[in-house]
Amino acid sequence: MEYVVAKTAGFCFGVARALDIVSECAKDAETKYHTLGPIIHNPQVVAELAEEGITPIGTLEEAEDSASIIIRTHGVGPKVYEEMQKRGLSYVDATCPFVKKIHAIVKEHHDAGEKIIIIGDKNHPEVVGINGWAGGEAQILGTEEEAQAVLENEIPTCIVAQTTFNQNIYKKLIFFLKKTCKKAVLFDTICSATHKRQEEALSLAQKMDAMIVLGGRNSSNTQKLYDICKSACPATYCLESIDELGSLDMLNEKRVGITAGASTPAVIIKEAINKMENQEQSFETLFEESLKTLNTGDVVKGTVIEVRPTEVIVDLQVKQDGIIPASEISDDPNVTPEEVVKPGDEIEVFVVRVNDADGNIMLSRRKLDAIQTWNNVVKAFEEGTILSGKITNVVNGGVIAMYKGIKVFIPASLASERYLSDLSELQGKEVEFKLIDMNEKRHRVVGSVKAVLLAQKAELEAKFWESAEVGRKYNGVVKSLTNFGAFVDLGGVDGLVHVSELSWQRIKHPSEVVSVGDTIEVYIKDINEETKKISLGFKKAEDNPWEIAKRTLAVDDTIRVKIVRMLPFGAFAEIIPGIDGLIHISQIANKRIAKPQDELEIGQEVDVKIVEIDWENKKIGLSIRALLPEEAPVEETPAEDKPEEETPVHKEELGATIGEALNISVEETEESKAEEAPAEEAVPEETVSEETASESEEAEAAPENTEEAEAAAEEPKTEE
Repeated sequence: MEYVVAKTAGFCFGVARALDIVSECAKDAETKYHTLGPIIHNPQVVAELAEEGITPIGTLEEAEDSASIIIRTHGVGPKVYEEMQKRGLSYVDATCPFVKKIHAIVKEHHDAGEKIIIIGDKNHPEVVGINGWAGGEAQILGTEEEAQAVLENEIPTCIVAQTTFNQNIYKKLIFFLKKTCKKAVLFDTICSATHKRQEEALSLAQKMDAMIVLGGRNSSNTQKLYDICKSACPATYCLESIDELGSLDMLNEKRVGITAGASTPAVIIKEAINKMENQEQSFETLFEESLKTLNTGDVVKGTVIEVRPTEVIVDLQVKQDGIIPASEISDDPNVTPEEVVKPGDEIEVFVVRVNDADGNIMLSRRKLDAIQTWNNVVKAFEEGTILSGKITNVVNGGVIAMYKGIKVFIPASLASERYLSDLSELQGKEVEFKLIDMNEKRHRVVGSVKAVLLAQKAELEAKFWESAEVGRKYNGVVKSLTNFGAFVDLGGVDGLVHVSELSWQRIKHPSEVVSVGDTIEVYIKDINEETKKISLGFKKAEDNPWEIAKRTLAVDDTIRVKIVRMLPFGAFAEIIPGIDGLIHISQIANKRIAKPQDELEIGQEVDVKIVEIDWENKKIGLSIRALLPEEAPVEETPAEDKPEEETPVHKEELGATIGEALNISVEETEESKAEEAPAEEAVPEETVSEETASESEEAEAAPENTEEAEAAAEEPKTEE
C-alpha cells in the first residue's frame, strides 16, 4: 500500500484561532463557558472541550445568567448579540475573520437597500448568521437549478458566498446569475485556504486508486471535500476516524490519498497514517478472480434464494451471492422486501459494487428501475407526453415534483396557471406536468404545470363556447371575489356575477353571500361576443321580495313592522326583508305631532294597517292612526282666547295624503338607511306638491336645492 497525505489537510486558520481562544477560556476556572453550538464540526474536539468544562448549547435560553458565551467560527446574526446584551450575558467572539468580513459587506449593502444573494447551504450555521445581517431577507442559492430560476432583473444586488462552498459549483451558479442580475456586485468570499484545499484534493484524487477524507460528518467543508474526491475517484471513503474502515485489506496494493476537513485535528490524521504504516501487507486474489465477469454498473439476472427483513440474497451463478439491501428494493421507503420478491423469483439487478468493505457483491433493483424510469422520462420529453407526480418540496425559485423516484424541478412561474405568493400550498399535491427542458448528462429535468393547465383550459373553453347561450344554466365554482362581484368558473371559462345580482337585498360585499370554492347555480344573462366576457345571474325571480309581498300582502291587512329609519315627513318600517313601507307623519298618531321621533324609535315594533299598495312603482303606505281611536274633542274656549282652528284630516282624505307622500321619488343611500335623519331637517320645497305643502308646516320651512333633503324625502326602492 502506498499513501500520500495532502499538504493542506487539517485545521484552517479560522479553526486554529477559535481553538486557541477556547483554550484560554478553559484556563478561567471562575467562569462557566458555553459555546453557542459546537465550536467546530468535529465530535472528538467537542468531547475533549466538554471534559474541560466548556459545553455547547443550542440556544441562549439554555445558558445560565452568570455564564459567558463563546461565539463559534461560523458567526451569528445581530439579533444574537442583541439578545445577549438584553440578558446581560458576557461573550467571547471566536468568529472567523473571513466570516466577519462577509457580515460587514452584507450589512453595508443591505442598509443601502440592495438585494442580498448568498451562495451556500441555507441550513449551514455560517449562512444562517450571514443572513441575519441581511435582516433574514437574503435569497440563498445552493444548486444550479435554483440559480437558473432567478428571474432577469435590474435590481441592485450584492452576491456573497459561504466561505467553505464548493468552488466549482460556485462558478456555475455565478455563470447564471451574471446573466439575470444586471446590477449585481459580486464578492468572491470563498476562503482561499478552502479553495486551495479543494484543488489539492481533486488533483490527488485523480492520481489515486482510493481516497480517504477525514472529518466530522456534520462538517460542510469535509462533505464538500468528499464530493470532490468522489467525482474523480469512486473508491472514496468519508471517515471521522480511520477505525471506521475496519480492515484495510481492500486497500492492499493500491495508492491511497489522504485529506481532511478544516475542522479535523492533526491527531486524527496521524492515527490514520500510523494504521496504514503498520498494516500487514496481504492480498487475496482468489475472490476477485471468481468475480472477474462482474463489473460495477452491470445489469445481470439472478435468482432470489432468501428474503430477510433488511435484505434480499440473490444467486448470481458466481462464487459469492449478491445482496440487495432493503433500501435498494424500491423507491417507496414504506415497501418491505417481502412485498416485492419471494424465494425462487428470477429478477434483474444492477451491480453497485463487486467487492464492498466486507467482500460482498452489492446489488440494487431500485437503481435499475431508475434507469428504466429515466428512459421513459427521456421518451416523454421527446414526445411531449404529460406525466404526473407529487410535489414533495418547496425550494428557492419553485417546487420539486417526484416522478417514480426522479426529481422534476418546476419553476414558481410554471407551478400554476396563476401567480402564487405562497408555493407551500402545493406541498403534497398530485399534479400533472409537461417536461420542457432536460439535461441527460446530469439527469436534470424541468417541468411545467402551467402548460398542462392552459392546454386543458383551452380545450374546455372551446367546448364551452360550442353550447353557450343566454339563459343557459350552469353549476359553477366561485373562483375569486372582488368589491364589484364574484368570478365563477363555468368549466374553462370564467363569468362575473355582479354584486347586485347576488341578492335581492342590498349587500356591501359578495362575501356576505358566497365564498371562494362554493358551487353555485348561475345562468348567463349576457355574452359579449367580441370580448368573450360573460355576465351571470344568480338571484331567482321567486325569491324577489316584491313577488313574496304580492302573495302575502293586501290593502286593509294589519301587520307588525319594525321602524328602520325616520325622516321629517314620516317613518319607514320594514315589512319583510327587502321591503319597507312609509308611515306618513299624519298617520303616526291620532293627534298632530311635530316629528316622527315624538312617537317612534328606531328598532321599535308596531302594528300598522296597509292603506295603499302601488305594485307598479313598488310603494306601500302604512298607518298606525287607522288602528287608533279618534282623538277626543277639545273643550270650547272663549272666542278671544280661542286659537286658530286646525283643519281636521278626515278618513276620506287619508288615501290622498299617503298617496302624495308615496309619490315622493326616493333614491335610497346607505347613509339614509343606516342613520336617522335629524328631527329639524325639513322636506325640500322642490319635492313637495302644493297640496302637501298646505297640509304640512314642515314643507313651508323646507330649504331650497338641498340634495341631501331631496334624498331623505324620497321613498327607497327595492332593487328588482
